[in-house]
Amino acid sequence: MSDHAPAGVREWSPAPGLVVLAWLLAVAAAAWCAALWWSGADPAGGLLAAVAALGAGLAALFGTRARPRLRADPDGLTVGGLLRSRHHPWPFVIGVRVLRVRRLGRESSLLEVDIVAADGTEQLLVFGRLDLAADPEDVAPQLLALRP
Repeated sequence: MSDHAPAGVREWSPAPGLVVLAWLLAVAAAAWCAALWWSGADPAGGLLAAVAALGAGLAALFGTRARPRLRADPDGLTVGGLLRSRHHPWPFVIGVRVLRVRRLGRESSLLEVDIVAADGTEQLLVFGRLDLAADPEDVAPQLLALRP
């Protein structure tokens, strides 16, 4: 959650350290890819390095660009994305809930937000701990408290 947000406004974004780590991984994978392609030693390894560099680069770009990832204020929710942010007024927010899932023997939580778009279509927005840098179980009550 952001400490510099105005009163009555809550913001959640990916942890800055995690975004920096993603950029470092992208640079390292790109260097690995360049070294493999320049030497011509391992074409399959070069392809693997290129895919790793692209994936880490996209994750880092998304973590950098989509800030804040979720913003709540008395007017509604704003969801940050790669290309633009989208605002959803509270009357279009149908529900906010926490989904607890168990995968690989570990329980985790996801924040689910049901939205009705202006054209009448329903959307399900899902946020995890990495999106919010906070436990979704702590974020849900704060969203519900801001909702009129």
